[in-house]
Amino acid sequence: MNKHKILVVDDEEDLCEILKYNLENEGFEVEMAYSAEEALELNLDTFSLLILDIMMGKMSGFKMAEKIKKEKKLSVPIIFLTAKDTENDTLTGFSLGADDYISKPFSVRQVIARVKAVLNRTNPKVKLEESIIYKGLKINANRKIAQINNESIKLTKKEFEILKLLVENPGRIYSREEILDEIWKENVIVGDRTIDVNIARIRKKMGSYGKTIVNRSGYGYCFDSEKI
Repeated sequence: MNKHKILVVDDEEDLCEILKYNLENEGFEVEMAYSAEEALELNLDTFSLLILDIMMGKMSGFKMAEKIKKEKKLSVPIIFLTAKDTENDTLTGFSLGADDYISKPFSVRQVIARVKAVLNRTNPKVKLEESIIYKGLKINANRKIAQINNESIKLTKKEFEILKLLVENPGRIYSREEILDEIWKENVIVGDRTIDVNIARIRKKMGSYGKTIVNRSGYGYCFDSEKI
């Protein structure tokens, strides 16, 4: 199987080196660029994923993403890195077609998990791993099974899909409306309260692992792997 090729774009050279070292240890091929201008000189359609810092010298990561999508007409997946953690920045990133958004400081384990999740979603023909595993928690998307310490959790179809969505995208906050759009694709009328009820059931069935499903200041829900 060919290696996924990742481009890291950040004006912090030490951070680029850290990400390159750890991503290569996971089997990825990694190139680095220390500015958006330098990155735009590369053949970007050869990369499976771009990791872009937002705040860089003359051209921001947002501006680079806009050029990639609108001028170069490329659909390469993008993960934004930022020292800021505001709702407006997050919304701007996703409006530009971002696939994920990671706030600094971050753990390398978190970045690797999100990189794999994005590549699994955007490259369905290339399966990186059969299961998503965080310590005793295991999600097998193919078999539709969730386990904790090798014991199956008895989830309904919708409960499994909600849990899988959150675990596949650790740290990303999903509003109730976004969860409804992702899980209840069929044309049915479902209220926000339905999400809260399903989340409460999932947490209860997960026992001590239920604390990993977090409500972020009323914005929505996310999976926090650091709470395991």
